[in-house]
Amino acid sequence: MKTDPESFIRANTGLMAPPHVPEIRLHLASEAHELWLKTEEELEEIGLPPPFWAFAWAGGQGLARYVLDHPETVAGKRVLDFASGSGLVAIAAMLAGASHALAADIDPWAKTAVRLNAAANGVALGFTGDDLVGQGVDADVILAGDVFYDRDFAARLVPWFRHLAAQGRLVLVGDPGRAYLPKDRLRAEATYQVPVTRALEDSEVKKTTVWRFLAG
Repeated sequence: MKTDPESFIRANTGLMAPPHVPEIRLHLASEAHELWLKTEEELEEIGLPPPFWAFAWAGGQGLARYVLDHPETVAGKRVLDFASGSGLVAIAAMLAGASHALAADIDPWAKTAVRLNAAANGVALGFTGDDLVGQGVDADVILAGDVFYDRDFAARLVPWFRHLAAQGRLVLVGDPGRAYLPKDRLRAEATYQVPVTRALEDSEVKKTTVWRFLAG
């Protein structure tokens, strides 16, 4: 890496609570517009992929809220937080009583963000940078916040999630109405109005639903 991730994260974020999950504090970009809208050339110069880990996206906030409000979903269970970003959902799972939570994200910068955020909330998280899509997982519950924003990515995720659900695992996704959310074999578990950063979204509040993937 051209830039030390921990130094960059500490210099370009503040420790703050996402509005829909005030129990948790994360290192988030205080100037969302500036950090997110850096040009690709600027990001490449410092070796930084798009910093998804620096923002509390609506899907993740809604899913974390659901886990905290329904701790029986994860209590005593092994949890995988897929495409974890900041680690928000994995942290919520541990606070709700999960026996173990693994944050998975292919962005190498997310590893540092997850470590710093876990420490800020007094929880221990595992981390993997492996691409787990299509693989077997050692988890009872799979949580994924805001993952249906890209057509090709969604096409890979849907059969994997359905396969995991068919194995008897609980698969929950938090989604604020992204274009590529599958429309069938889902059951709505809860809906929230989640405050978000207008610099990144088309509104200041996103209707966010927690969906359960059904087997079959």
